[in-house]
Amino acid sequence: MRADGVRGVFPFRAGDGSALHRRGGSPSHSGFVPESRFGVWFLNTRTWADHVLKVALDDLRRLMAHPDSHYPVVLDAGCGHGRSLPLLMDAFRPEQLIGVDREDKVLANARPFAAKIGRAVTLIQGDCARLPLRDGSVDLIFCHQTFHHLVEQEQCLREFHRILRPSGLLLFAESTRFYIESWMIRLLFRHPMHVQRSADEYLALLRAGGFVVAPDAVSYPYLWWSRIDLGGAERLLRIPPPRPGKREETLLNLVAVKADAV
Repeated sequence: MRADGVRGVFPFRAGDGSALHRRGGSPSHSGFVPESRFGVWFLNTRTWADHVLKVALDDLRRLMAHPDSHYPVVLDAGCGHGRSLPLLMDAFRPEQLIGVDREDKVLANARPFAAKIGRAVTLIQGDCARLPLRDGSVDLIFCHQTFHHLVEQEQCLREFHRILRPSGLLLFAESTRFYIESWMIRLLFRHPMHVQRSADEYLALLRAGGFVVAPDAVSYPYLWWSRIDLGGAERLLRIPPPRPGKREETLLNLVAVKADAV
């Protein structure tokens, strides 16, 4: 633990509505589009955990300069149903793992995963654009497939920058506008379509928000489930996928470092 105590990095635990009110009001959905019924079901499947979450985290660790360094306080920004919590604990062994999500029903599904890990995990009902955490209190933020649900994206990045310690890390994994606008995703899921971005636009947003993203800390996965044909051309017709630079990117993984000043 740090000298001031790891558990001092946040002013309340899950359900402390008065503390939420002091930190900018209770969570609302004005800057967020809740998931569809199908999406809620899918995010609770092993397919999501094994083929989306775990694959993204493994890729992000590969992009980190020091993946085995000690990160005492880790934040899962938009932890959802909690399937990322044991993966993050196994990957980084933090002294404190904090999961933030704005939907209480979603956090209810995350609580069993948190309970299995124990006292090192704290779940908070809160808004990524108004995080109830102290300045410079977090060593690493994991933000996986969260941003395309959020409307106040610039404000969220300002909050990430604020709560990260100097040279703290943001592990950012996102779907691009090209993928979110595909017919299958529009049919099955719900998103604020007017704020979707390309991979290059996400990179520009992060850099403008005070983060350094090195060229070798960026990955463009072109996974089968992110393609319009679900990888059918490659598997059935043996047609290789287009190379980077010759295709519209569907996914973006990157490791960003907090700059000293914005």
